[in-house]
Amino acid sequence: MNGLRPYQHIERRKSRQIHVGKVPVGGDAPISIQTMTNTLTTDVAGTVAQIKLAEAAGVDIVRVSTPDKESTAALRDIVKAVEVPIVADIHFQYKRAIEAAQNGAACLRINPGNIGSKEKVKEVIKAARDHGCAMRIGVNAGSLEKHLLEKYGEPTPEALVESALEHAQMLWDEDFYEFKISVKASDVFMAVAAYKELAKRCDQPLHIGITEAGSQRAGTVRSSIGLGQLLWSGIGDTMRVSLSTPPEEEVKVGWDILKTLGLRNRGVKIISCPSCARKGYNVVETVAALEERLSHITTPMTLSIIGCMVNGPGEALMTDLGVTGGPSGKHMVYRAGAKDHVTTTEEMVDHIVELVEKQVAKKQAEEASQKAAS
Repeated sequence: MNGLRPYQHIERRKSRQIHVGKVPVGGDAPISIQTMTNTLTTDVAGTVAQIKLAEAAGVDIVRVSTPDKESTAALRDIVKAVEVPIVADIHFQYKRAIEAAQNGAACLRINPGNIGSKEKVKEVIKAARDHGCAMRIGVNAGSLEKHLLEKYGEPTPEALVESALEHAQMLWDEDFYEFKISVKASDVFMAVAAYKELAKRCDQPLHIGITEAGSQRAGTVRSSIGLGQLLWSGIGDTMRVSLSTPPEEEVKVGWDILKTLGLRNRGVKIISCPSCARKGYNVVETVAALEERLSHITTPMTLSIIGCMVNGPGEALMTDLGVTGGPSGKHMVYRAGAKDHVTTTEEMVDHIVELVEKQVAKKQAEEASQKAAS
C-alpha cells in the first residue's frame, strides 16, 4: 500500500560513488543517515553504548570527535565493538587524522579552514589511501579561511563553495577521489544556496546538513526545511540532522525526512489526525502508545490512526492497516483499505500492535521464501 505515484518521484543528482567502510555513498546508493556521538571518545564504553542506540534507530554511519592522541587511540576499541563505520572528526591537528586512519576509522573528516598547509593535507591523503579510508571535506560557515572572509567580507554561499573546491582540487591533484563534500551553515538560506551551487560544479557525493540547527523542535523544523529543499531537488547522498539531543533522536528525524519524501522506508509510518471534538477515542494518547510499542519494528509498514469517519476511510485506503473512530467506543479496523472488523477503545492499542506484528511476520516470511527460491 501507499506506493509512490508518478508525481512523487524525485530524480537524484548523478554523483560519483565512494565507500565509507561497507556503506556506499553516492551513485545509486540509498541516502545514508549519519549522527555524531557527544561522549568523550576516550570513554570507550559510553561512546559504544551511544553508538549502539543510534544503530538501533537505523543509523548508517557515525562520526566521533578525535581532539587528542588518546581519542584516536580509543578508536581501535570502538571500531571493533560496533557494526557501523566510524568517521573521525579532525580539527586543527592533522596528525590526529593520520592516527585515526591507523586505528580503524573508515573516513576522515577534515575542516580545510583549520587543518593547516597543503603539505599537511597531502599527508592526510596519503594516510587515507594507505589505510583504505574515505575522506570528507567539511566546510563550515563558522570557520572559513581568512583569505575568503577578506574576499567576501562575511560567510556567503560563494565563499563556502570556493573553499570546498579549493580543497577538493588538492585531493584531485593527488588522484584521490574517495571523498565527499559538505558546505554547512546554520543559516538555512546560505546552506541551501551553497549546496545547490556546489552540486553544479562537481560530481563528488555531497553530505548535507544544516549545522548547529538547535533544539529538538526548532532544529527539526530548520533541518526539515533545509534538507527537504535539497533532497526534493535531488541533492544529497548522505545526511545528518544536527540537533541538541541524544544522537539517536537525530537518526529518527533523519529517517522521518527520508520516509516523508519516499526516498527510504523503515519501520511503521503512522498517519494520524490531530483530533477534534468528533474523535471516537483519544488519538494523541493512542499514537504515543503505538509509536513506543512499535519502535522495534524495522520492516516498512503504513498505519493510519484517525479519530472519526470524516477522513478515516480515505486514509485507510492508502495504508496497510487503519483505524477509524466510531461511536460508543467501537472503531472500524481496515486492512488494505477495506473494512475488516471492529475493535474497542479498551483493547485497541494491544490489538493494533498484534495485527502489525503478525503482518510484519507474514511479510518477512514471504521475503525469506522469495529469497530462498531465487
